[in-house]
Amino acid sequence: MHNIVGGMCLLILAGIMNASFSLPMKFVRAWAWENTWLVWSAFALLLLPCALALATIPAFGSILDGAGNVALTVAMCGAAWGVAQVLFGLALDKIGIALTFSIVLGLSAAVGSLIPLVRLHRDQLLTRAGLISLAGIALVLLGVTVSAVAGRMRDRSQHTEARTAHFGVGLMMAIASGVCASMMNVGFSFGTPLSAAAASHHANALWWTDAIWVPLLAGGAVPNLLYCAYLLRKQKTSANYTAGTSGRNVLLALAMAVLWFGSSVLYGIATAFLGDLGPVVGWPLFMSLIVIVASVLGVWTGEWRNAGSRALRVQGLAVLILVCAVVVLSRATS
Repeated sequence: MHNIVGGMCLLILAGIMNASFSLPMKFVRAWAWENTWLVWSAFALLLLPCALALATIPAFGSILDGAGNVALTVAMCGAAWGVAQVLFGLALDKIGIALTFSIVLGLSAAVGSLIPLVRLHRDQLLTRAGLISLAGIALVLLGVTVSAVAGRMRDRSQHTEARTAHFGVGLMMAIASGVCASMMNVGFSFGTPLSAAAASHHANALWWTDAIWVPLLAGGAVPNLLYCAYLLRKQKTSANYTAGTSGRNVLLALAMAVLWFGSSVLYGIATAFLGDLGPVVGWPLFMSLIVIVASVLGVWTGEWRNAGSRALRVQGLAVLILVCAVVVLSRATS
């Protein structure tokens, strides 16, 4: 299944889908954040992964029954990633799409690539592919740092001191989210026995990784659902589900789930196309592409309006560095 061009094309499409997944939330009416996030979590983290796995992998139930500690490890990594998702959703409100995606996905790219490289491919650490991967990861971190500087400049230009105080809180949430978010790729890397089991049950090679997504995202669903339930009770927003716009809002949350989970599925297929170092190289590539697209969307949706030309130029530099990182990382698979 080694196909570099195919893997890169899938990663680009996955990056566009993932960077766009939160856009439908801007059109939700009469719901609080927790209303939307709860429905999104149910669709994206539970219903869609289970439905796809049952449709594409024969005897999927028996595969999970025999997975033992592997499934538990994957689920625990998913739970850590689930905490990241809660923080990510909150950071979006405080510092916007472009900056949140830059910080969270940049840190996730670095940590989520280094752990599988050191833990599973230590013998390749000082090879050409390993050194190129490390150089690409360093560029990703540099791009994220520059993007954070641009975001701070934008915030000072747009907001009063009272609003600027929210930047620090949002920044800390985004950093914590980035570290925890890396656990998705760690869990995905450690879940290869599950995809091997799917192969042994004669599943189509394109869908082997579907076996990993179910325990990984189920673990991630727990913090998301618990936090949303806490907010629904605290804020007394459960009644929002009876609003006249609820049917429309559910469809918007479903659209978010399809975009997000669809991007995850495409990422899983792409890593198989990229070869042995697929999760090591594919993850920072995926993250960088998402940041680039999210930056464009942030400008398009007006997040950088009145930010000043200097802040925009700095953000443009950050995107250019990330483009260079994508080029460098793509060389690690050739």
